[in-house]
Amino acid sequence: MGITRWLESITQYLSKSVVRIFSPTDDAYPTIGVQPFEGERYKARHDTDW
Repeated sequence: MGITRWLESITQYLSKSVVRIFSPTDDAYPTIGVQPFEGERYKARHDTDW
C-alpha cells in the first residue's frame, strides 16, 4: 500500500513538472522593447588608488 502511494506521488510530481515546462509562459511582463542607454560611458583608469 505504501509503495503504490509513493509511486503515485512521484508520478504526480513528475507530470506536474513536465506540464509546467511545456506549457505556454505565464509571465506578465509588458512588451516594451529595447530601451536606449541614457547614461555615461565607463572610463577605465589605470592609475586607480585603492
